[in-house]
Amino acid sequence: MARSQRTDLHQRADALLDAAAALLVGAGPRRIRIEDVAERTGVGKGTVYLHWPSREHLLVAVGAREAAAVLDAAIGSMRNDPTEVALHRYLRRHFLEAMRRPALGAIFIAGNTDLEVLAAHPARARLAASKRIAARDHLAALRAQRLLRPGLDLADVDYEVEAIAYGFFAAAPLLPDDPRFTVEHRADRLADVVRCSFEPARTPAPERYSVAAPQVIDALQRLADEFRRAAYGTAAD
Repeated sequence: MARSQRTDLHQRADALLDAAAALLVGAGPRRIRIEDVAERTGVGKGTVYLHWPSREHLLVAVGAREAAAVLDAAIGSMRNDPTEVALHRYLRRHFLEAMRRPALGAIFIAGNTDLEVLAAHPARARLAASKRIAARDHLAALRAQRLLRPGLDLADVDYEVEAIAYGFFAAAPLLPDDPRFTVEHRADRLADVVRCSFEPARTPAPERYSVAAPQVIDALQRLADEFRRAAYGTAAD
């Protein structure tokens, strides 16, 4: 595909994803229709289907683009400061970046039926497999530099971290109307839980983070690229 054609497809995909994200935030996933996305973007329905073969695939693409942006921000912070690869600092950054993206929030508070449909979609299943590989490589790099508590099973850590992080995301609608519960405060609490649960009691030497950083960044960069491929459909070819 010629570079100019790829650029045009990418720009059109962005416009369609912007429209779908706005509708998702405004009405929720059940109200998203291909014809509404097309109308909002000023194209025909067939144009949307050129990028994504179904409504569910489009919703996965919206989430994937947002997830790639979250990972890009985390990777950027790690390049600037290798101590950001620490598990608790990565989860804090990830939480803050995700909470700044309303489309991700709309997906997290979707009804059980919506979540089941999205989770079962083949594109989402492929991303879940890539996410498991990235998490495995991330945690292995941390363990190799003794940035995790000794004796932990990495599969258990991955599951437990996912459960903790999801709880912090999903709990937002249940929080009391208390000004203390800002996004930053909740991110700090998440980081504290993760640090106390999985990391050494004594702060590791800074050089350990510097050694682990390239491997962690590589794992997350590969995952971000997978999310982008899922997000942009034919524009990523």
